[in-house]
Amino acid sequence: MVDVSQHDLVPDHSVVDDDELDDVMEEYGIDPTDLPKIKRTDPALPDDAEVGDVIEIVRDSRTADTATVYRLVVE
Repeated sequence: MVDVSQHDLVPDHSVVDDDELDDVMEEYGIDPTDLPKIKRTDPALPDDAEVGDVIEIVRDSRTADTATVYRLVVE
């Protein structure tokens, strides 16, 4: 079977730890439930991601070096 998360076109996905999450939520003035959602069954998610975790996705960007987005893992 192919591991989609290791494909060159799939951006880096990582679980945000609690300390960093507090900083991000404070910076944007939001709660994790305000974030866009990503399903737990998404093959790009790290194996240790659980429902309720926040995922940081770092993509290449044409206008900036990288673009960082956050998603809340849902069932």
